[in-house]
Amino acid sequence: MRAFVNNERPEGARKGRKDTLRPATKRDGYATDKGRTRMTQRLIGLMSGTSRDGVDAVLVEIEGDGSLRTAGHCHLPYPDALEEDLAAAATAEALRFEHLGTLDARVGLFLSRAVQQLLGSTGLKAQDILAIGSHGQTVHHAPGADPAFTWQIGDPFRIAEATGIDVIAHFRQRDLAAGGEGAPLACAFHAAWLGHPSETRAILNLGGIANLTWLEPGQPVRGCDSGPANTLMDGWTRRHLGQPYDADGAWARTGHIDRPLLEQLLADPYFQRPAPKSTGPEHFSPHWLRQVGGERLDRLNTEDVQATLVELTVEGVRLTLESLRTTAPDRVIVCGGGAHNGYLMERLQSQLAGSTVETSEHHGIPPQQVEGAAFAWLAYRHLQHEAGNLPEVTGARGPRILGCRIPGRAPEST
Repeated sequence: MRAFVNNERPEGARKGRKDTLRPATKRDGYATDKGRTRMTQRLIGLMSGTSRDGVDAVLVEIEGDGSLRTAGHCHLPYPDALEEDLAAAATAEALRFEHLGTLDARVGLFLSRAVQQLLGSTGLKAQDILAIGSHGQTVHHAPGADPAFTWQIGDPFRIAEATGIDVIAHFRQRDLAAGGEGAPLACAFHAAWLGHPSETRAILNLGGIANLTWLEPGQPVRGCDSGPANTLMDGWTRRHLGQPYDADGAWARTGHIDRPLLEQLLADPYFQRPAPKSTGPEHFSPHWLRQVGGERLDRLNTEDVQATLVELTVEGVRLTLESLRTTAPDRVIVCGGGAHNGYLMERLQSQLAGSTVETSEHHGIPPQQVEGAAFAWLAYRHLQHEAGNLPEVTGARGPRILGCRIPGRAPEST
């Protein structure tokens, strides 16, 4: 299979419904009509990212011509007790089997609730949904371990049992088994739906961790995780303000960027590593911030640290773009929760002055729905027996069908 090349324009911002997206190309294996019926297929994507703020459930409709639209969305915040247990699991050096098993079941039941809430809000029933694509909640991602592994919890069997809908889950593991990083996996979706035939674009997802997809016309897709985003900013906000996040970056805006602290943080070897690479909050954790920031953290005003963490995210993005690109992107399209942080968006535009920085809302899909839609799409590709990874991004030995299918409906008795 040849490299996935971005070479045709998607029509996500065309006349008509602004949330209808059409594939960037129908010749690259990522938007074929092979084996598809002409009827509308509905899937649900579940995404619970490294920021651990809750679950996004996104309803996606895929038409017979390959076009896609998001037709419903709900965000279900984690209860405080569950969020705290997930945060502890992600940073713990050891966990009891009982603790991890219980947490897996609790997250699976919570994901089921998100599906049921989305069905209720859209008036649909289980039989209206082809499948659920569930990414799960990452508790540890270790592509550099020997052997490499990645662990997402949120028992998909419980989701299938509770909803009666087929579930596709465990997407990362196959790419990792094939020698890849197992992440980022949304790059194929970004390329298929947000590419352009003449405009160089970077798709920037600002979740707990930031990841980039580089889309240059006529060139293979590239991408990787650029470093921390909301995971450190949200953690610092919870610790010092008792709030889940810094709304619109208002608190950070009152601070001043501390360049010595920023240089200390940017000295982490991850920022100099070439792609393919991926990371998570198990590395960029509060413990990492304390260890690397040292005494300087105690000498600074808390709002100055927050402003510096925003700049750390921006610098990670800038450095990654420099390593991936042969030219500045014409456009940086931002999705994920960080797209709602006004101060962060301003700093990105300031540091990427040669590019237009805007959210995915301008291109047919709200920022909070992009990653959920991506896993609905990856579930669809699994059912179509089509590859979901991009070896050029993850470093895998080749394209692979991602995930495994768990039937939701009990077999009919004979």
